[in-house]
Amino acid sequence: MKSTDQLAPANLMLSDYLCFAIYSTNLAFGKAYKPILEELGLTYTQYITIIALWETDNQTVSGLGEKLFLESNTLTPILKKLEVMGYLERQRDPEDERQVRVSLTKNGRKLREKAFKRDLVEATGLAPDEFEKMQKAIVTLRNNLIKSVQDGE
Repeated sequence: MKSTDQLAPANLMLSDYLCFAIYSTNLAFGKAYKPILEELGLTYTQYITIIALWETDNQTVSGLGEKLFLESNTLTPILKKLEVMGYLERQRDPEDERQVRVSLTKNGRKLREKAFKRDLVEATGLAPDEFEKMQKAIVTLRNNLIKSVQDGE
């Protein structure tokens, strides 16, 4: 891939933009996840919410939102839907009534067994060490972009 720094703006092709490479890769991931999500009956955002709760159960809504990079006005409808589906419970924190805590139900914990029947690591075609390097590079890129936006405010 050519460096966009070496190209004149008039010569830039869509395929030369890193943002497009990431965007189109995200779409490809969505297509790869589709059968898994359909089997689970979840959207991708619901799925990553459940994964975050498998990682750390009984989180505050605000803490969960930070972990998922979601605002509460986006996260709350997701949590309500997952609660109706029987995968989690929301309760006011007894120590701080302003906070709402989210916990998995037994069905939410059981979902993990069903979710890990398929592994998309193999679908990437990357060797384990390449996969790890790619994931770390993308996290670094995301964090740098967040920092850049925050510094500009």
